[in-house]
Order: sequence, then C-alpha cells, then structure tokens
Amino acid sequence: MSLYDLMTELHGTLPWGSVLDAGAGPASLRWILQQPTQRWTAVAGTSQTAEKVRTVAGRQIRAADRIIVGSWLDATLLHGETYDTVLADYLLGAIEGFAPYWQDQIFARLRPLVGTRLYVAGLEPYVPYNPDDEHGRLVARIGRVRDACLLLANDRPCREYPLDWCLRQLERSGYRVLDVRKIAIRCGNRFITSQLDLCASAIDRWKDRSLAVAMHGHIAALRAEALAVARRDGALRHGHDYVIVSEPQP
Repeated sequence: MSLYDLMTELHGTLPWGSVLDAGAGPASLRWILQQPTQRWTAVAGTSQTAEKVRTVAGRQIRAADRIIVGSWLDATLLHGETYDTVLADYLLGAIEGFAPYWQDQIFARLRPLVGTRLYVAGLEPYVPYNPDDEHGRLVARIGRVRDACLLLANDRPCREYPLDWCLRQLERSGYRVLDVRKIAIRCGNRFITSQLDLCASAIDRWKDRSLAVAMHGHIAALRAEALAVARRDGALRHGHDYVIVSEPQP
C-alpha cells in the first residue's frame, strides 16, 4: 500500500471538502484529483514545480482550483483562508531548500489554515546513521554520496525529520494526533538509478574536474553493487515512511 492509499483509507467517510496541498508536486496532485473534493489549492515552491503540477491537472482544473507559487515564510500567503483538509506531503524535507532550519515553524504556520484534518507524510531520516545490515549500509551510502554531490554543487539536500520530532512539534503547535502509521521501504532499481543519476547531474556543475572524474568512478561502482544486491534480494529493504493524522485543537 502506498502512502496515498493509506491516507485515503485513514480519511474514511469524512468529506474532503476544500483541500490544500501545502507542498505540491505531481504525485500528490494526482492523488488529490482522484478524491471527491469541492476545490483545491496547490502551493508549489518554484515555478518549475508549478508547471509540472499544472501539466498533471490538465483539463481537470476547475474554476475554484488554484496553483500558486509561494513560500510559507510569506505571512500573507493564503492569509485568512481555511481548508477542510491540508496535506503536508514530504514538506518538511523540501523546506530545507528554501528556508533552512525553519521546519519547527511550519506546523504553526499552517494551523490557521486547517479546518478539520492535517495529514503529514514524511521519511524517517537514514543518512546520518550507520546500519548494521547490507541493505541499510547500501541505502545510507547512496544517500551520503547524493548529499555530498549536491553540497559540492552549491545545492541544499533535503533535511528529513523523524516521526517523534514531528509528533512533538504538532503538539506544541496546537494539534491533536489521531493516528500514526509507518510503511516499510523497498528501494528498487528506480530508487538506486534516480538517486545516483541526481549525483551525476550535480557533478557536472563541480569546478574541480579531477574530483568529478573520481566521483563518477565511485558512483559507477556503487551503482553496480547496489543494483546487484537489489536484483539478488528483490530490493534493498531499509527504513520507512510515515503518515500522521492530526486535527487542530479547539
């Protein structure tokens, strides 16, 4: 079951009403388009992401639906509006690219907008840790190489936050947690290829070309090793995503 399937199940028979996608992307909007909403607003961090979202929506955009490019640091963004259902879909990790170290403010920032439900979907951090199994070590190595390549290309990697951190912040920000679910992650060929392709793209912007050549060789070896283990075992099984269901405190 995907995270989106899980959120649909957790929502049950509760009306979706008006929906806010607080960190819009193509995947989350595809899911929202499948729900019986009255209207939706999708907030994208960049114009490029907004165009991707617009392409997904296509002719399904209704008169009341909106795609907005904005930052949650902007106090005027959606000021005075309220939505029945709010989705923060991997928003915590993505904020790092726009407002580093501001993640502890996002739930309070969204609080006036949440009418009935807030769904938080996130990834349990894995890069800073040292797993003691083969699958975990490979996934962590891929994550570390990815982040190193992005940093040396003057980009900011996503900064994921653990479930217990989110639960503390939600409580402090005026929410009641109704349910929590975890989904084990199976990292297959698509994960391995996409993450290491991202490394290669970042390396092309490095100024030190001798270091770039060496890193390309390292990535090729890591790719071959990870794909071989995934092929042997069916996938790299390590880590989990989570979904938090919450509502605003009265």
